[in-house]
Amino acid sequence: MDALELVHQTSGLIGAAGAAFYFAPATIARGQELGLDRVQFYGLGRGGVLGDVEPAVVSSAFGYFNPAMIANLWNAAREHCSPRVAGAAYMECCAEHGRARLAGVADLASFVAAGEKVLSACEVEAFPLFAGVAAEPAAPDAAGRAMQILTILREYRGCAHLVALRAMGIPSKDAHFVKRPGDIRMFGWADDDAPTIDDALRARMDDAEALTDRIVAPAYATLTDAERELFAAGVRALADALAP
Repeated sequence: MDALELVHQTSGLIGAAGAAFYFAPATIARGQELGLDRVQFYGLGRGGVLGDVEPAVVSSAFGYFNPAMIANLWNAAREHCSPRVAGAAYMECCAEHGRARLAGVADLASFVAAGEKVLSACEVEAFPLFAGVAAEPAAPDAAGRAMQILTILREYRGCAHLVALRAMGIPSKDAHFVKRPGDIRMFGWADDDAPTIDDALRARMDDAEALTDRIVAPAYATLTDAERELFAAGVRALADALAP
């Protein structure tokens, strides 16, 4: 398979698997130790790699969320914990989730090697959230690092998708109403915030998805044909192991 086909086969699985630790019981418990509830730890933990920044910076990196919701969450959470401390703890929770769920997956070392090769080829320009999470310390074990790689690659595509949406002139709020209409309230939006969803918007969304694929594909192109097959099989196995 070529790099673009690999992206098509794995991006959805990486998107789901890379977020598998976000609200796991052990993650929630770690957040509580830091004085944060589950949503606060998600916001401060995921965004904490950006540093102790203003809420607008976090909102710009996350996309999709109502900026007012991010501001309230971020300001409340950082009264209890430093963003950098939360960010480091969140990636430690990521690795711990991998150790708990992935240790039995076959040939993890080969997947990690392929994943590291992809990460080393990822461009960081215009991708601050990816750059921040990728700079966190790597877990020393294969299970922990495999989970981290999934999460980091999830952020890579997420950053690329925000760039693609801007290129297509689509606010991420509008994209959210198209892609995940059942989650709009969880992201701070109301029915009155909905855009006009017509064929033209859906066509631009398709263009944005295709552009996202093209943005991330060069990193996967660094893999050999054999490594692509191995990586795809690894993603499928990891996604199965991480499924609820």
